[in-house]
Amino acid sequence: MRFSDLVGTSERVAATPSRLEKVALLAALLKSVAPEELEIAVAYLSGDTRQPKLGLGYAAVMRVADATGEGGAPLELREVDAALAELRRTTGKGSAAARAERLRALFARTTGDERDFLARLIVGELRQGALEAVLADALAAAAGVPAAEMRRAAMVAGGLGTVARAALSEGAAGLARFSLTVMRPVQPMLASPAKDVAAALAALGRAALEWKLDGARVQAHKSGDEVRVFTRNLNEVTAAVPEIVEALRPLAPRALILDGEAIALKRGGAPQPFQVTMRRFGRRLDVERLRAELPLAVLFFDCLHAEGRDLIAEPASARFEALARALPAALVIPRVVTADLAEGERFLASALAAGHEGLMAKALEAPYEAGRRGAAWLKVKQAQTLDLVVLAAEWGNGRRQGWLSNLHLGARDPAGGFVMLGKTFKGMTDATLEWQTAEFLKRETRREGHVVHIRPELVVEIEFNDLQASPHYPGGLALRFARLKRYRPDKTAHEADTIDTVRGIYQGQGR
Repeated sequence: MRFSDLVGTSERVAATPSRLEKVALLAALLKSVAPEELEIAVAYLSGDTRQPKLGLGYAAVMRVADATGEGGAPLELREVDAALAELRRTTGKGSAAARAERLRALFARTTGDERDFLARLIVGELRQGALEAVLADALAAAAGVPAAEMRRAAMVAGGLGTVARAALSEGAAGLARFSLTVMRPVQPMLASPAKDVAAALAALGRAALEWKLDGARVQAHKSGDEVRVFTRNLNEVTAAVPEIVEALRPLAPRALILDGEAIALKRGGAPQPFQVTMRRFGRRLDVERLRAELPLAVLFFDCLHAEGRDLIAEPASARFEALARALPAALVIPRVVTADLAEGERFLASALAAGHEGLMAKALEAPYEAGRRGAAWLKVKQAQTLDLVVLAAEWGNGRRQGWLSNLHLGARDPAGGFVMLGKTFKGMTDATLEWQTAEFLKRETRREGHVVHIRPELVVEIEFNDLQASPHYPGGLALRFARLKRYRPDKTAHEADTIDTVRGIYQGQGR
């Protein structure tokens, strides 16, 4: 398949708000993809490459993309995939220059739209409206199978790419071959946000409330004396987490699949920030040294399989009972079942007092639906806000084509200037996009490719979950899950929050 065909469909998908039309567009494309290219197409339409950790930074990719002219024969999907695989293999002395040259050769064969798609795909910033749930429905439509069966197969197989070829070539019979298997990781179930405890209980009624840890999602599989541990991205990390292996190996159940959260602890037992926990999952680890410095705790909140019995289709209440039978209480997440708002508020307060970020509310009758961000699991967190200054913005694509969208955000430096803390494209209506594009262009100072730098005059109130250490920004800190709450025309840039305030918030996260 021509790369341009996939890019064109992606743009049309991004431009339509209709889920049914998105599904129809994607289904038509998927029917025309050659079997050997299906996994590539599914990955790209999901916003991913098949090569994890290409090791190419945003600035380096954009510098090559912006400096490359058009020309050459049209690209095929398999050629793009092969080129990215070659980039992934290019390591060692002189690899930076070799990668840049290979990247330049690849971009030279793209049109403008293809170049924009490819650049954002490589750096992980491709937002096109083809979320995995939409893509699953499109694959189901293309294969003529029930969407629920497609989602089930993708969950137990670890992703849509694995099941796409079987679905399109064999239909329901092909999907039936995929089943839950101990030692093969399962896609995790996801949660949607809720404003507060009252909103969560109003949506779910009597529900299970659990502490929400800001740690690393882990999935543990036990078969006899063997224990293997996987991340939420289904990468195996068993060697990095001996504490989890040691906690599960002596337990009586011979076969288990568990879903939980691992978190590094301070000396007094308080949780470490997320990015500290993630040090335990690095590529090159001195495990024993890190274990001594950052002891890891694990708390499980779901049981997908126990002693030969698959539980993913069972209601959550049955899975919770299986979890309680399989594990000692010390390994199970704190949980209450209630419909009472006052009790829910007290439970949230207990989670926050323990240093955690909020709570989860879960429907008691819901099955385990992997890869779906549905309404059966709701997360309640205390969002914080900062008044920051817009330093630059990026031209949008797809439905946001022609508008300045992704905001570069900075805190005021009392010594002069502004310190960038990150970006956000979230929380913007069409009216906001239209207004801010006009205002930004009035304040434009220079351009770098698709980035428009502006005079630091506009103040925005930004809602965010927390801060993390970051080597990518000069202040050493970055916002997590930032979104635009509103513009602050009542404030000047001199009244924006300072980097000192930001650092104070970060230090306070260590409570």
